[in-house]
Parts: sequence; C-alpha cells; structure tokens
Amino acid sequence: MTETTVVHLLRHGEVHNPSGILYGRLPGYHLSENGRQMAEVVAKAIGGRDIVAVWSSPMERAQETAAPSAQALNLEVTLDERLMEASNVFEGMRVAGDGVFRDPRYYRHFRNPFRPSWGEPYTEVVARMKSVVDDARERARGHEALLVSHQLPIWVLRLAAEGRRLWHDPRRRQCALASLTSFTFEGDRLSSVGYSEPAGALLKGNPVPGA
Repeated sequence: MTETTVVHLLRHGEVHNPSGILYGRLPGYHLSENGRQMAEVVAKAIGGRDIVAVWSSPMERAQETAAPSAQALNLEVTLDERLMEASNVFEGMRVAGDGVFRDPRYYRHFRNPFRPSWGEPYTEVVARMKSVVDDARERARGHEALLVSHQLPIWVLRLAAEGRRLWHDPRRRQCALASLTSFTFEGDRLSSVGYSEPAGALLKGNPVPGA
C-alpha cells in the first residue's frame, strides 16, 4: 500500500520592522508581538497532527516561529540553511515609497526580472528547497513534517511544483505570514498542494514583499 506523507512549509510570522527595511538574510530581525501570537496560533492548529519532524531556516524569525510548534509536538528543531530566504542585493534598504525603485543607481539590478537579476536565481531557490523537502519527506515517510521558511522560497517551490512559470509579481503571492503550504505525497509522487492560513485573523498586511 502506498504511504502518504505531508510536508508543510510554514512561513514565519510578522517581524518587528518599523523602518520598513528589506531584511532578507540580515541578522537581528525578530518576531513582533503579533508575530509571536501567530506562532502560538499555528502551534495550536497543528498540535494534533501526525508531525514527526520540525525543520527551520536558521534566521531568528523562522526559529522563533518554529519553537511553539516544536514544543507542542515535543520535537527538537533541525536547522537547515536550504530553508533560508533568497539572497537579494537590496538587503538593508527601503524598497517601498521613495526606496530603491525611485533611485536610478539601482536600475541595473532590474534588467532581468526572469532570473531575477537582483538576487538568487529562482531556479537555484527551487533546487535547494526541493532538496530539503525531499529529505524531510524521507525522514517523515508515512507521517508529516513541518518546515519553517520564507515567502519567496515557499512560493517559487509551489510554482515549480504546479508547473507554472517562476517569474511573477511579488504582490500576487499566495503565501501570507504564518501560512501553511502543504505538499502531499503518495509514495514519492506529489499528489496535491494545499494552502491554509491558521493565523489569518492576525494578519495586518505585509509591506515588505519577500520577507
């Protein structure tokens, strides 16, 4: 009989970022009070699921999101750099309002939105995300795994899994803060992709795309 395995990709919760910086891989960005509440809500929502492994991006906001779920499930958190946010030349800058989009010095970074030219190629993000999902699927075969990551990596992996083009409008990503994108496998075959927002009632919007 074919085993069913589910790998849930959880985007981290809201981050304290009053300056509206694109923080990317920068250290020192932690969950806001609302973000911590999001993490607790997710932990309660998945506490009864058959999750046998919890993995996380090493970024502080991801670890802080993973912690309540790991505690509820009585599991240790495995850190994996493959779950990291995509690299971006605009880290540490403001991207909204009068930010980089209005500064001619940065226009060269927008020359190829299909790759994209401002950061880690989409194909490379998909490759590392697929590899960690495959490893988590093996670890949790016949059960479920929870992987905490970031918006862009989760979204482009979903696009690839659904056979859609990787370049896209960041404003149209279906990957809200503290949302779950769930990949269900029958044996080694991906059978479906699901999406849910267990902390949806706490969403206030996300002014920094790709965070």
